[in-house]
Amino acid sequence: MKLSLKNMIAAGQHNYKMVLSVLMICSVVSCTKNFEEYNTNPNSLTDDQTVAILPSAYGPLQQEIFHDYQVAQNLSADAYAGYMMSPNPFAGGINNMTYALIDGWNQAGFNQQYNYVMGPISKIAAAGTRTKAPDLWAVALLIQVEAMHRVTDRFGPIPYTQTGVSITSIPYDDQKTVYETFFKQLDTAANNLQAYIAANPGKTQLAGSDLVYNGDYTQWLKLANSLRLRLAMRIVKADPVMAKKEAETAMSAPGGLLAVPGDDAAVKQSGGRSNDLWIVTEPYMDNRMGASLQSYLTGYKDPRLPVYCSPATDPLFKGKYIGIRIGSNIKSKDDYTTYASLNTTTTFTQTAPQLLMTAAEVWFLKAEAALRGWTGAGDVQANYEKGINTSMQQWGVAAGDYINNATDVPTAYADPKNKANDTTAFSTITIKWEPAATKEKQLERIITQKWLAIFPDGQEAWADFRRTGYPKLFSVVNNKSNDVINTTIQIRRLPFPTSEYNTNGAAVKNALGLLGGADNGGTRLWWDVNKGNF
Repeated sequence: MKLSLKNMIAAGQHNYKMVLSVLMICSVVSCTKNFEEYNTNPNSLTDDQTVAILPSAYGPLQQEIFHDYQVAQNLSADAYAGYMMSPNPFAGGINNMTYALIDGWNQAGFNQQYNYVMGPISKIAAAGTRTKAPDLWAVALLIQVEAMHRVTDRFGPIPYTQTGVSITSIPYDDQKTVYETFFKQLDTAANNLQAYIAANPGKTQLAGSDLVYNGDYTQWLKLANSLRLRLAMRIVKADPVMAKKEAETAMSAPGGLLAVPGDDAAVKQSGGRSNDLWIVTEPYMDNRMGASLQSYLTGYKDPRLPVYCSPATDPLFKGKYIGIRIGSNIKSKDDYTTYASLNTTTTFTQTAPQLLMTAAEVWFLKAEAALRGWTGAGDVQANYEKGINTSMQQWGVAAGDYINNATDVPTAYADPKNKANDTTAFSTITIKWEPAATKEKQLERIITQKWLAIFPDGQEAWADFRRTGYPKLFSVVNNKSNDVINTTIQIRRLPFPTSEYNTNGAAVKNALGLLGGADNGGTRLWWDVNKGNF
């Protein structure tokens, strides 16, 4: 984190100028005219006035979840999840996609959520929002958990519960503590929303400024419960007791879960902001279809293929869906920009919203919960098939007889321009549910279809792969980590950025003990336990 952020958080002052100056970090996109008028004389604001104008900051704050998307996620998690691969041989091919991790890129994935989410939310709290507007505080907490679980799931231990206790060093928490805190924050958010909805049916302070649900708190409550279920499943191998407890709480919680595509949480674009996937794919031309995604989509004859991706334009294989394998030896960007790409014409357009969580994901989470025998999960096969059909509905395609396909399997990969990248398929899993299959095979089927359904969320997909080993993804072709990262096991995390060693050195060195291994991409996170799934 930057020293300026430490000072801002640690000071904890309630003066109005600091409150608004930090909130204006969010205004890289836009703020309402009313907000700007108030900001002309910030020292004149009372806490009540500050709370009154806070809603205008929520839309920009929601968009900051994706700050510096290309280097924070696309050039790491999206590729590690098998979804995408860059045709650009950044740094001569010595980069994240070949496991030669670039510190500057990873720094963005660590620092920016502190600067653009945690900092402003600390000032939202300083304005007295917890008590003066508990509904606004609930949404702020959900934004924070949504943003910060991505950070801890990239790096492991992070500063979280003790931000603000010192201006010279911010202690790190181990991941178990971070997750326990997430669940407590979700408790607060859910309770606040339930109370507000009961006392003020149909009323909200966020209508017109909330870019996710336009102020519909019943939807935010569903997201709170669903996010709890996601995080509970993440820790199932590290702390099965807590995982079961939190998952069962989520599945029985008032307000319910995301259930249909209309419940999906996505951040709309506003203020001239463009969809990040459109940016990196179209004007940058730095993003193309991943080979693993190609293997599964084409192998299954998946009807979502033309919705997710556009075929190659290369004269040698024009019209075919051929992606790029991670870690390929790319000599020139021009050689691979003609491979299959994301569909930026009708799906990931310049103005398309960016997904945070979908109902389809929730059905697959419930399928896994049912597989584990957890109370309230329902029937595993019914949930699995509901997840598939909900995804098809979300993307507007006809499922046909997809769920009954018991023959098609993922395909091998052949690179038309370099046979060194060719490989056989890593999996033979089919689509149709098999009640008599082993739990392990059933889990592979669930996670594989979940992976296809939650595209393009590479952050979540990479976490699932590390936790379960599924779906079975093509390994990196050229591993330039100097044997730090195992090619077969694949990358497990990102190392702490140099900026942390420079500005928060004592704390980050102590964090290595919490991590339980070397600060490199081969060390597993707390929830990434090296043991069987059952």
